[in-house]
Amino acid sequence: MSVASTDWDLLSSYAGLLSLACASIYAGSYGSLSSKSFKRPGTEPDEEDEQEVERLSSQDAYLFPVFGSVVLFGLYLIVKYYGKEWITWLLQWYFTIAGVGSVGKSLISLTRWLVGESRWKKFDNNKILVLKGPRELLSFSLRTPSLFLLPIGAIPSILYTFGGSVTRRSALLTDILGLSFSHNALSLLKLDSFKTGVVLLSGLFVYDIWWVFGTEVMVKVATNLDVPIKLLWPKSVLFSAERGFTMLGLGDIVIPGMFVATALRYDYHRASRQGQLASVRKAYFHAALVAYALGLVATMSVMHFFRKAQPALLYLSPACILSFFVMALFQGDLNEAWGWSDQVEEKPEQRSDKSAAGSVDKNAPVDAAAKSPVGDEPLSEDATALSSLPEESAEGSERKKQWEKKRS
Repeated sequence: MSVASTDWDLLSSYAGLLSLACASIYAGSYGSLSSKSFKRPGTEPDEEDEQEVERLSSQDAYLFPVFGSVVLFGLYLIVKYYGKEWITWLLQWYFTIAGVGSVGKSLISLTRWLVGESRWKKFDNNKILVLKGPRELLSFSLRTPSLFLLPIGAIPSILYTFGGSVTRRSALLTDILGLSFSHNALSLLKLDSFKTGVVLLSGLFVYDIWWVFGTEVMVKVATNLDVPIKLLWPKSVLFSAERGFTMLGLGDIVIPGMFVATALRYDYHRASRQGQLASVRKAYFHAALVAYALGLVATMSVMHFFRKAQPALLYLSPACILSFFVMALFQGDLNEAWGWSDQVEEKPEQRSDKSAAGSVDKNAPVDAAAKSPVGDEPLSEDATALSSLPEESAEGSERKKQWEKKRS
C-alpha cells in the first residue's frame, strides 16, 4: 500500500477506537481496586466505598457461554419473527434508566480521582436512610459533590432518548454511555482467579467463533438492535460522520478487561505480601494491557485487509491468556499465580467474633445438673448463661456480682 493510497481517515478511526477501549479497561481495572484489601497503609476506610461483591468462580465461567448463547439466540428469534421495533424500544428504555446511575457513578469516580483521595474525604459525608418504622430498609452515604454529580449523570441518557435529531442516538452520547457501562462493569464484575479468567476467555473464544462464522445470529442481532452497548468512532480525521463509524462491542472490552483487572489485583496482592504497597510493580497488569492492545490491533488489521467483520475474542482471548503464562514463567511464580484466589478475606476482628460465637452453643439445652459454685443446688439459667461469658468480660463480672448478691 503506497503512502498516497493510505486511508488516513480509516486508520485514525481504528486508532481512536483502540484508545477508547484501552482507556476504558485501564480506568475500570483501577476501579476494581476499590476493595479495602488494597488500601494503602494509613488510609482510613470510607463509608462511601462499596461493599465487596461476590467474585465470579470457575463454575460461573463455565456457564457464561451457555447463558450468553441462550440470550443471544432468544434475541435473534425475537428480531427475526416479531421485528426489532418493540424489543429495541424496551432495551432503549432499560439502558436509558441504567445509564442515569452508570454515568453518575463514573462521574463520581472521575471527580474523586481528579481532586485526590485526601481532599475528597474532606467533603461532608451525607448519609441517606430509608426507614419503615424502626426498621432500616436502605442506607447509603454520599459526599457533597456526589449530590450534584448524580443529576448531571442523567443528562446523556435524557438527550440520547429524548433529544433532537442532532443529539438523539448520536455517536458521542453512545460512547459516553458505553464507556460508563464498561467502567462500572469492570469495577463490579471481578474474577476470583486467573484460572477462572482462562476458563471464561476460552469458553467465549469458542462462543464468538461459532456465532459469528457459523451462523448469522451475531451479525443480525448486532446490526438490528440500536442500543448503547458499543463504542463508535467516525471514519474521519475531522470527525465527520459521512463515511460512517467503526464499531466495537462492549463485550469485547468487558470480558478481556475483567482478566486485565484481575492481573492488576494480583500485582497489588504481591506488593501487599511484600509490604510494598507504596510502590506497586504492575508487571502482570502492563503485560495483559499491552496484550489486549496488540490483540485488538490484530483484529482491526484482519478486518481491514479482508473487508469482513471479525470476532474480536478470536484474537483477544489468546493474547490475554498468553500474556499471563509468559509473564508468570518470566517471573518464576507460575504455580503461585495459578493457585492464587482473590476471594475477600475476613478482617481479624470478624474472625475472632465468629470463633467466640462458635465456642458457645446457644441451642444446647441447659443441664439441670450443672453445679453452683456454693453447695449442690443446680445453677439457674441466668447463672448458666453467666458461666459462658469470659471471666475478664466487664459484663460477666457485673452479672456475677449481682448473682452472688442475690444468692447471699
